[in-house]
Amino acid sequence: MKLRNRQLEGMKFRRQQPIGPYIVDFASLQRGLIIEIDGGQHNEERTKERDEERTKRLEQRGYRIMRFWNNEVLTNLEGVLERIRETLG
Repeated sequence: MKLRNRQLEGMKFRRQQPIGPYIVDFASLQRGLIIEIDGGQHNEERTKERDEERTKRLEQRGYRIMRFWNNEVLTNLEGVLERIRETLG
């Protein structure tokens, strides 16, 4: 994804970043933004509940979380990047 190597607005994102007991897909530590890319398993009820708890705990640490579906990233990467840019702006 184009979050590596400061390709998005010059922001540094780390991939597979540990934060507390969690490992997030991408994190901009300086901006307090976490990007999660979710597959179909995240649509299952039990996984949704765990994701909600995880989001709540990460927000308590001061992070904003954005979630995107794998499918959305693959088919509409520019749209996903634009939403991230808007959040960073």
